[in-house]
Amino acid sequence: MKLLEERIIRDGRILPGDILKIDSFLNHQIDVRLLDEIGEEFHRLFMDCRPDKILTIEASGIAIATATSRSFGYIPVVFAKKTAASNMSDAVYQASEHSYTRNIDYVIQVAKDYLKEGERILILDDFLANGEAMNAMIEICKMAKAEIAGCGSVVCKTYQSGEQRIKDLGYKVEVLARVKSMTDDGKIEFE
Repeated sequence: MKLLEERIIRDGRILPGDILKIDSFLNHQIDVRLLDEIGEEFHRLFMDCRPDKILTIEASGIAIATATSRSFGYIPVVFAKKTAASNMSDAVYQASEHSYTRNIDYVIQVAKDYLKEGERILILDDFLANGEAMNAMIEICKMAKAEIAGCGSVVCKTYQSGEQRIKDLGYKVEVLARVKSMTDDGKIEFE
């Protein structure tokens, strides 16, 4: 998605530790017009998969999933929680994931009421690096006996193993911006 790549080059920042910071338009402050374009592109890429719901992970994935839902005619969005809330039922699906950018482990949770056997689930997230978050959401779908319609990511660091890891599990993976390399002096190369 050329528009997204141009925005990453213009406003993205590379931080030590191989971190691409795009919080000025996607993760902290949101460019809603760009987000709508992202949602439309995910719709184009996954419309043949006919998802019933979109699954993402808090917090960065929620806006992406919501914009995509709109393009799919407002299908429900479910997001995995990284912390247990006092009002959340004990009836949850849980899976572990390691956050690359925060270097901590989470046990993500989705209430069993929101993922049902046989539903077709489109999994979306903002970044795909090592595939930890995506894999945890796949595990939750398997526990629910839901069918995975596909997996999408706004940005993928293709020099890391995540995309191939998810493809090796047999799932369709679509990425909007494919980062081939990044350097500490701020240079980004896309595939």
